[in-house]
Amino acid sequence: MSASDLADKIACAELVQAWGFARDQGRWQDLLDIFHPGGQIHVSWFKGPYPDFVERCRQNFGGGSRAKHLLWPARVLLNGDRATTETNVAILVRQTIEGVPTDLTSYARFLDRLERRGGTWRMVERTCVYEQDRLDPVEPSPAFAALMSGADSAKYPQQYRYMGYRIAAAGRALAEPVHYDGRAETEALKQRYADWLKG
Repeated sequence: MSASDLADKIACAELVQAWGFARDQGRWQDLLDIFHPGGQIHVSWFKGPYPDFVERCRQNFGGGSRAKHLLWPARVLLNGDRATTETNVAILVRQTIEGVPTDLTSYARFLDRLERRGGTWRMVERTCVYEQDRLDPVEPSPAFAALMSGADSAKYPQQYRYMGYRIAAAGRALAEPVHYDGRAETEALKQRYADWLKG
């Protein structure tokens, strides 16, 4: 690997990590600066223009739930001024549902497309692919057991069962299609990323 390729991979990987810090700490300008203009993002609860996502995050920050994104090192593939990254992530969300404090743990992957424009790497698209999750009480209690006995979480695919439940409990809708491996839309997305990287 050339020194130039190594520098490009590091720049892309640092963007992935910077996103998590900016998102979780409410550093909105830093979060905006990670994407080129015209960028798109698709996560469980949002699909659309990246600046709109950042504004929604800003509006929700410090409200009824709080999220933490634990990001593993990114796998970076390069082709000239284009790159894709794949990054394992654990999404931790604390949310009170019907008066019961709960902790969601969702394991997923971020799939990103990045471009170098004017010598600067930025993201142009991010999609989250969900793998498995769980919901736990902050403190075990009969109230949590009653909450879960009345929950309708089984209507969601197991890859994002409790993420779907907690989003609905917050009065929000899922941004379909919510991606998971094996779903036709997700496999088409992965192929689109691969084809784009080839140019």
